[in-house]
This record gives sequence, C-alpha cells and structure tokens, in this order.
Amino acid sequence: MASASLKLSIAVTCALLLSSACHGLEVGYYKKSCPRVEAIVRDEVKKFVYKNAGIGAGLIRMFFHDCFVEGCDASVLLDPTPANPQPEKLSPPNFPSLRGFEAIDAAKDAVEKACPGVVSCADIIAFASRDAAYFLSRMTVKINMPAGRLDGRISNFTKALSNLPPPFFNITQLIVSFASKGLDTEDMVVLSGAHTIGISHCSSFVSDRLAVPSDINAALASSLRRQCPANPTPANDPRVHQDVVTPNALDNQYYKNVLAHKVLFTSDAALLTTPATTQMVLDNANIRGLWEDKFKKAMVKMGAIGVKNGFQGEIRRNCRVVNRY
Repeated sequence: MASASLKLSIAVTCALLLSSACHGLEVGYYKKSCPRVEAIVRDEVKKFVYKNAGIGAGLIRMFFHDCFVEGCDASVLLDPTPANPQPEKLSPPNFPSLRGFEAIDAAKDAVEKACPGVVSCADIIAFASRDAAYFLSRMTVKINMPAGRLDGRISNFTKALSNLPPPFFNITQLIVSFASKGLDTEDMVVLSGAHTIGISHCSSFVSDRLAVPSDINAALASSLRRQCPANPTPANDPRVHQDVVTPNALDNQYYKNVLAHKVLFTSDAALLTTPATTQMVLDNANIRGLWEDKFKKAMVKMGAIGVKNGFQGEIRRNCRVVNRY
C-alpha cells in the first residue's frame, strides 16, 4: 500500500512540476557515451556568437520555437523534401526571421566526428541555446541543461502557425498558449524576457503598434516610423533591435523597457495589463539577479515539453533530414 502511495505521489509531482527527470532527461546524460559533447557544442556556439550576437539570439529563439511545436524534438530544423514540401522552418513565424541553423549544423558536424550517431539534434539545440544565453549574458546565466531528447520525424508548416504565440497576442491569449505547453504565467513573463536580445522585422509590429493608437513611447514610435515602411512587404521589411538600450546583452533591461513602454510588440506591452504580471515585471526589473535565476529554471522547464522517447524518435545523422532520406 505504501508503495502504491509513493508511485501516486511521484506521478502527481511529475504532472504538476513537469520535472525534466519525469521525461527521462538528466544533466550529464552523455557523460559516458560522448563525454565532450557539451564542450564541443559550446566551442562552436562561441565562434558564431562572438562574430554576430544575433545568431545567439536566434539560437535562444530556436529552442522556444522548436519546443512549442511537436515538443523539443528538432522538428524546426527539417528542410523541405518532396514528401514534406512545407516544414516548420518555412512557416511565417520562422521564415525568414529564424536564425542560427548554420551554428547547429557546425555543432552537429563537430559532434558527429567525435561521437557518431550518439547525440540528438534536439539536445544540440538545447545545449546551443544554453550556451548562447551564457555568452550573451556575459557568463552570468549558467543553465544546467538536462539532455536525453530524441529527434522527431514530423515537421508541419500549419502546426507552427497554430502553436507559436504571435506578437499581437493579449495577456489572456498568452497565458492560455503557455498553459497548453505546461508553462505557467510566471514562466511566460520570464521567457518573454528573451526579447531583450535580437531583432524583429517591422511587419511584426507596425500594423498594431504604429498604425493605430497604442501605448508605445512617443520617441520610440517616431524612431521606428523612420526605420519602417508604413506597409511592410516581403521585399521591403527592415529589421530593428528589440532592445535599443542593451541590444547585444541578455539582461533584465527588457522589463525596464516594458515599464517605460519602449517595447515593440503588443504581447510585450500586454505584461502590464494585469496586476499579477505587472508585479512580475516590476520585480524582474528591480531585483538584481532575480530574472536571470528564473530564466534558467524556465528554460529547463520548457526543454521538457513533448520529449520523444523510444519509437517516437531517432538520432538524426543530419539535422536537416530524417534518417530514412
């Protein structure tokens, strides 16, 4: 009877906490099968981030976009094929804005030379996003990222559209979207802080932030109107920094920008539309180190979404194609 109670307790804890351990993930997963994998990935990511901080921002965003569609299974990496001409990476939330694919290719190539057929592309994305956060935060965000994911075989254009929260979502829609992935409101506010790094196409915010009345700071709006066309098109869609104060640093400046109404997206401004999320923004902006600590935990929690195991997945030889090709 006691054993049954213990099993029930563990099951309830897993359901409530979405613990990485409950998904078969563990820190140091490759310590025997490929002991240098994390150092290899970090070295490759460092090369790219030090040349272009935007690639680091892209890797963090890639982890988010991968995990929210089909789970953390590297489905976002799959190229179009005759059998699947429209994978996730060609869907509007990812194309043409998602960056960092070449960094993942380089990391996978280096890992395959050391340990062929051992490390999944899904884990390489997780490690790369962790390392990008480390370098962009000036080595202050140190994430203990568990591993043990498998690569998925399905990548669907439409599922990216239906699962990734767009920049025009309001607070209720954001909470529902994140809750559907097992993430709570605080996780949503904390992960939104990744908007402190990277760039955005004008088309992601012009129509609902500049073309109509909004709470955006007047000076920022004026600056953006000088950089962005009134009606962006695929042929004329400039990119701007999401955080004009510390554009190349992963820090808590995003929350200070939210409070000053100096953010690009409706979804950013939405964080001030409920008392609870407003308080979270204030705390993250004003309490030294708070956001960084919460971000580390939220990244690990997100990394446990929809993990494949057994017959559900594989370890791809090439991150861009499933093994049968």
